[in-house]
Parts: sequence; structure tokens; C-alpha cells
Amino acid sequence: MVTTATLNATLRHEHGKGPARRLRRQGKIPAVIYGHGETTRSLAVDAQEVARLFSRIQVENTIISLNIEGERGPVRALVREVQRHPYRPEILHVDFYQIHAGERVHLEVPVRLVGTAAGVRAGGILQQTLHDIAVRCLPDQIPEAIEADISALEIGDSLHVSDLRVPEGVEIETEGERVVCTVLAPTVAALETEAEAPAGPGGEVEPELIRKRAAEGSGE
Repeated sequence: MVTTATLNATLRHEHGKGPARRLRRQGKIPAVIYGHGETTRSLAVDAQEVARLFSRIQVENTIISLNIEGERGPVRALVREVQRHPYRPEILHVDFYQIHAGERVHLEVPVRLVGTAAGVRAGGILQQTLHDIAVRCLPDQIPEAIEADISALEIGDSLHVSDLRVPEGVEIETEGERVVCTVLAPTVAALETEAEAPAGPGGEVEPELIRKRAAEGSGE
């Protein structure tokens, strides 16, 4: 089922870092909209409205109906890129890609695992390594998610992209040999966890507080 949402926008005519900063101080976010055969337009969207919207949708595969002030009707678009502040919960810029009913689009869709793997019931541990896949389809065929039944997976089994089943009209672009998830034996999972953990000089994991003090003492 295609997910849609609505967002208001205005055209902006000033460009550059200075105008962008002034816009953000006014509670707006600079944005652009472009598309195949379309002229790129600079927009401004309300920061609070965007934050509320993005908190309740899957941003990457929701069709946004943009109501651009001064234009005849809404423009349908996908969010192509969201630039965020490095340490504040603040959106700095949004790129929209204008879409048309008969034109296929490229986008990423989340993979949703369904069921409990037989290997997990036997004591194994499920490890999902791929959470999104790239697909190509018409706008009205965009799936909310690709569901994969993992009930039959035993310990040691893996689910690959080539095993996924997608709705008619949707083409997977991610390589088929990519692993989506694996059911690991408990001992293997424990070893992988230990290998990923940072170690101190003696081979033991150093407490976070010690690491922090060590960094402070080094003058970095």
C-alpha cells in the first residue's frame, strides 16, 4: 500500500549560507525540488511541520504531496536527502524529487522480518545485517515494506536478497547475494560480540569512564 503525506512549502529567491541561516532563525528549513525534465526550484518549509511529519512516516518511501504557495495544485515528490545538524536534533536542508504517475522511481524500502525463526526457538540468535533494499517501481506501486517470513530458518541458515518476494511491478536492484539475516549458534554470536568489543592494554574491555579519563590525560 502506497503511503502519502502532505506538506506546505513556499518558493524562496535568496540563496547562499547567509539567507539559509536567516531562514532557519525564522523557523524554516531551506529545501529544493527537482526531477527528470523539471526545473530545480528552491523552497522553504516549516521546521516544526517537517519534524512532526518525519517523526510519523517512513521518510524514504512516502510520497509527499507538496502544496507550494502560488502554484496551481500539489506536486508529488519523494524525499531524496535530509541534511541534519551533527549534534543537535535539527534538520538543515531537504531535497525533494518530483515524481510523475507513469515514471518509474528508484528508492529504498525497509525489510520487515515476520515470524520467529525455528533456529531462534532452538536457542540460536537472529542477526539482521540488511535493513533496507533498493527497488524500482511506479510511484503508485511503492511498497511500505518488503516482508520476509523467517519461520523456517534453522541455526546456520541465512536469508538472501534473492529469497525475497516483492509485489508485482516492483523490481529489486540490490544484489541478490546480499545477506538479509542469519540465525547464529549462541557460541558464534558470543564470539562475534567479543570480537567487536574494544579492548584495553591487557586484552580486557576498558570501562567507559577509564577510557574518557585516558583521553583527557593525553591532551586530545
